[in-house]
Amino acid sequence: MKTVDYYRLELSVKAKNGVNFIAAATLVWAAITVIWTLPYPAQSKGILTFMVGPLMLPIAWVFSKVLNTAWKVDNNPIEPLGLLLNFAQLFYFPILIFIYMKYPQQMVLVYVVITGAHFFPYGWYYKTNAYAVMAGVTTIGALVLSLIFKDEADAFWVPAYLTLCLAVLSVLVYIAYKKNEKEFEAISAP
Repeated sequence: MKTVDYYRLELSVKAKNGVNFIAAATLVWAAITVIWTLPYPAQSKGILTFMVGPLMLPIAWVFSKVLNTAWKVDNNPIEPLGLLLNFAQLFYFPILIFIYMKYPQQMVLVYVVITGAHFFPYGWYYKTNAYAVMAGVTTIGALVLSLIFKDEADAFWVPAYLTLCLAVLSVLVYIAYKKNEKEFEAISAP
C-alpha cells in the first residue's frame, strides 16, 4: 500500500522539486530587480513589475523541457494540492494592489514577502525542508533590507535579495531532489 510519503517522494522526483519554477522565478525576479533600478517613479516600476510577473509560467514550461521535469504527475492523489498551494498566493494580491495604490514604493517589498512566504508549504509537499527554511529567510531578509534601505532609489535591493535567495533555493531543491530520488528508488524497488 502506498503512503502519503510515497506520493510526496514521487512528486519530488518526477517534478524535481519544482526546480523549473524556481529557476524561472529567478529570471523573473532578476528582471524585476532591473526594473527597480530604473529612474522611473515607483508607480511606473510597479506597473512594469506586474507586467513581468506573468512571464513566470512560460519560462517555467521551457525549463521543464530543458530539465525534464514533470508538469503534472498523473495518478498521484496529492498532486492537485501543488496547484492549490500556488494559487493561494493570488488571494494576497488585493493587499499587494492596495499597497501599490497607497504606498507604491513599498509594493516590491510586499510582492517579495508574498512570493517568499508561499514557499513554506512546499517544504512538506516535496519533502524538502529548503522550501520552508527559505520562506523565512526571504521574508525576514526582505523586511530587514527594507528597514535598512529606506530610500526609494534603494528599493532594488529587496528584489535583488529575492533573486539571490531563489538562485540558492534552486540549488538546494535540486540537491534535495537527488536525495529524495535515492529514497524513492529504495521504496519503489520490488
